[in-house]
Amino acid sequence: MSTGTAWRGPAPGAAPRILLVEDSETQALQLRRMLETEGFAVTRAGTAEAALDGLNGPLPDLVIADYHLPGMNGDELVRRIRLNVRARALPVLMLTDAQGGAQGADLERQGLESGADAYAPKSAGRELILLRLRALLRRSTSDGEAMPDSPGAGFRRARLLLVDDSPTHRLWLLSLLAGDGDSVEAVDSKEAEAVAARAEGEAGEAWDGVLVNLAGLGPEGLALCRRLDALRARATDGRGDFRIVALQGSLATPADAFEAGADDVLPAEAGAEAIRLRVRALVRRKLLREENRRIEGAMRDRLREVERARAEAASAEARAALSGALERANAELESTNHALRDTQGKLVQAAKMASLGELVAGIAHEINNPLAFILAHQGTVTRLLGQVAPRVAGDADAERAVSKALARSESMTLGLRRIQELVQNLRKFSRLEEGGAQEVNVPEAIGTVLVLLTHKLSDRIVVEQALAAPRVLHCSPALLNQVVMNIVGNAADAIEGTGRIRVATRLEAGDYVIEVSDTGPGVPEAIRARIFEPFFTTKPIGAGTGLGLSIAYAVVEAHRGGIAVDDARWADGHGGARFTIRVPVGEAA
Repeated sequence: MSTGTAWRGPAPGAAPRILLVEDSETQALQLRRMLETEGFAVTRAGTAEAALDGLNGPLPDLVIADYHLPGMNGDELVRRIRLNVRARALPVLMLTDAQGGAQGADLERQGLESGADAYAPKSAGRELILLRLRALLRRSTSDGEAMPDSPGAGFRRARLLLVDDSPTHRLWLLSLLAGDGDSVEAVDSKEAEAVAARAEGEAGEAWDGVLVNLAGLGPEGLALCRRLDALRARATDGRGDFRIVALQGSLATPADAFEAGADDVLPAEAGAEAIRLRVRALVRRKLLREENRRIEGAMRDRLREVERARAEAASAEARAALSGALERANAELESTNHALRDTQGKLVQAAKMASLGELVAGIAHEINNPLAFILAHQGTVTRLLGQVAPRVAGDADAERAVSKALARSESMTLGLRRIQELVQNLRKFSRLEEGGAQEVNVPEAIGTVLVLLTHKLSDRIVVEQALAAPRVLHCSPALLNQVVMNIVGNAADAIEGTGRIRVATRLEAGDYVIEVSDTGPGVPEAIRARIFEPFFTTKPIGAGTGLGLSIAYAVVEAHRGGIAVDDARWADGHGGARFTIRVPVGEAA
């Protein structure tokens, strides 16, 4: 069952929308032309099934249904509409081809009992059909207005007011209407005025329907209908929600009765069954509206409960989110503090390296000046000794002294050249005059690092080199001066006694790869994830800062590369650690 809102009637100022359910193309065209000429917006469905599909969308203001339809008949269509909460309040006008007689009366009874609000034969003519249609739309507009919910949700007896000046006929109508179990109040036209006045007061009782017998009332009958219509127009509660059924008198035509406010008009000679069906049809629609209001009220209460539950759930989620946000903020604060400590360590190490570079450069400069002076004079001494040697020929002691002096001079030259080479390596390592990425001669840089680490390597560690990659790499000098130096230095510290270190380079999948392997104890797998953390070290207290590999990791990361550690593989089965540095050739800058 649909749970949409109840139908609210035509929008103010808009053309009333009518759903025409007619299988005959000819009759559908005639009815459409007639209705559109009168200003209605018409949508046509050829079958009852198609009409039900159409009612799943926006609802029309009124439904006109032919009784005889292919498949599902018109009366069954109306029953389906009345079973749907969303569409059950739609006004329905039933049409049939019957010309009258027993068959016409039977079809009218079936149509009205199925839930149709009004019935008209197609042969009744344009005027009567339009009058019934406008009467339905006139009442449906007020039906769609907001009304207070009825106090009870159970079944109740319909309340009817009967106005008839003929005591005999009034008694007959009272018995007829009360036979359906309705509560009926029967009055004459004079008493109707008092009842009307009472209905306008606070103690007035709401009616569901009013049956007025215009026969014998004369012009006063139509005037009474107008007063009743004005009464329900003024009412702001359920007392204005009633239907007016008129029994046509000799002085009043159906058009006069409809114009006076009647919702339905029957001929004065109408039989008991026809009167009962017409009154029942109008009252049933009133009761359906009340049920709709009860359902809508229950739905509103349910929606309020759902919204309240959602608000409580949202509040709980907000509290949980706030708690989670505080936890995340604490975690982020701790992470920020850790990053600050990391950055501080790196800055300290960078400052140390910068100070070391300045110190090395200064020492190299200070050594280089006297070294150049000594080398120049040592060359002069060697040259002079060479000139003296021929002049002391024949003097054995002098020859031995000059020969010994020349040998010592050559030894001094070798030592001074080694000092000069060391100074050059120190200057290359400091590289204070160089900044950013540049073309670095990799074999030369690795050789400089190994020379500077000679005191650690000494004669106990053999260094093997397998430099298969191109000699020149566009990168920062720190990639080799700091990264390779830190890793080779750590390998030398890890090897106890004699051992080997292998430095290898190669190109692999667009990466410049530098591998440093050793025959030391290796890096346990349990701590491999932590060795690049700042201040983490396995060396004894005072033997290391724990920043060397962290700086190396940062330098490689700055080159958009990666550094990893695993087990070394030596041909003779030795173990150890292997550090693999990968730098994208195109990203090294």
